[in-house]
Amino acid sequence: MMTVIAFVVALALLITIHEYGHYRVAVACGVKVLKFSVGFGKTIFKWQPKGSETEFVIGLLPLGGFVKMLDEREAPVAPEQKHLAFNNQPLRKRAAIVAAGPLANLLLAILLYSTVNWIGVEEAKAIVASPPAGSVAQQAGLVGGDLVKSAGFVGEELQPIQSMEDLRWLVTRGALNGQNVKFLTAKSEISSTREVILNLEKLDAHEVDAKLFQNIGITAPWTKPILGDIQADGAAQRAGLKKGDVVAKIDLEAVLDGQQLRQLIRESVAEKNGKSTAVGKNWTIIRDGQNLEIPVTADVKFDGNRQIGRIGAFVGTLPEMVTVRYGLLDGLQSGAVKTWDISVLTLKMMGKMLIGQSSVKNLSGPLTIADYAGKSANLGLTPYLLFLALISVSLGVLNLLPLPVLDGGHLMYYLWEGVVGKPVSDLWTERLRRGGVALLFSMMFIALYNDVTRLFSI
Repeated sequence: MMTVIAFVVALALLITIHEYGHYRVAVACGVKVLKFSVGFGKTIFKWQPKGSETEFVIGLLPLGGFVKMLDEREAPVAPEQKHLAFNNQPLRKRAAIVAAGPLANLLLAILLYSTVNWIGVEEAKAIVASPPAGSVAQQAGLVGGDLVKSAGFVGEELQPIQSMEDLRWLVTRGALNGQNVKFLTAKSEISSTREVILNLEKLDAHEVDAKLFQNIGITAPWTKPILGDIQADGAAQRAGLKKGDVVAKIDLEAVLDGQQLRQLIRESVAEKNGKSTAVGKNWTIIRDGQNLEIPVTADVKFDGNRQIGRIGAFVGTLPEMVTVRYGLLDGLQSGAVKTWDISVLTLKMMGKMLIGQSSVKNLSGPLTIADYAGKSANLGLTPYLLFLALISVSLGVLNLLPLPVLDGGHLMYYLWEGVVGKPVSDLWTERLRRGGVALLFSMMFIALYNDVTRLFSI
């Protein structure tokens, strides 16, 4: 139920803001607005404020909205009101009205990101876990427990890194843009720093998924290699492991953190006669100040299509946290920069999909959005605000694409009109509209297919 409520609230808010942008600028430009609707289908609520010419409507299905303006192309207009019709407005006013919807979504994203910056958010400190073997980070010399103090693209000024989220976002941008990233790392806040360069230039960033971050090696924040709750009848309990045990070694390999420990457990299987079998390991643990040698044989479990080792215990502690909070102006600036960066990255990803450099599997549809809406709402106000900001950016950018059925398509028509001095013909308008509808429905089908595939693969 929470997922449904969070999804509906998100849709209603983002659509309302989008349509309000169109409405507000239309009124400011002297255009008569007949109807402001959020949702489609059966009307469940409507009102018309005293002295207003606009009817405000809420439809049953919160899957879109529209602002209906006086327009001679849709219905006859009385001579005394022709100056109030949208189609009779100068080109700059029509363009401003159309662009106002997506821009309202982008402004909302700035406000939401800024609000989170002002409130403050608890995030994991930028102390990296042990990178997987063969990853870019491991090849660069990054080790578990390294604190990333500042980072940036090679050739640019380094910026302070406040949290693991900052670090992952920078690395994601670097991977997708094909830019190398430079770190200044240290073992503590007061120790000397060393330079680490992640070679992301030639990394295959075809898909933005867990595999990409695995290849990069920035997978999780550092945690202590300590065992938590032990499950009954699991491998850990059978071996005699206890909650609070600190794992120092597995066989001869020193264990630096929880991430490395989890990976070693997962890899404690071997192929024999075409079948995965568990491989016994000798664990060195610290319990009550004493070193103990305990043989452990993991259980073999399926993880998707492959078999891995499991011991039936919570592995690792909570990461070290830090409160990230900004002042009024810094928070606003950071919110604007974040909105801009995500907008640019979204456009680049769409461009790469168009030319085949990025997988269409990166497209997400309503099921995935609804799922994340519910998850973020369950986590609290701040995660939900961040989710709303991200979706608001996506909605704003999507509507600016030059597809005839979107706001960006209309802006494309106005650009043509501004260049050649006459509007696009009705014939070409209809042809482009049909093509735009076909392309949009294709994108929606792919996104929905990806949603269903993700759900059934969980």
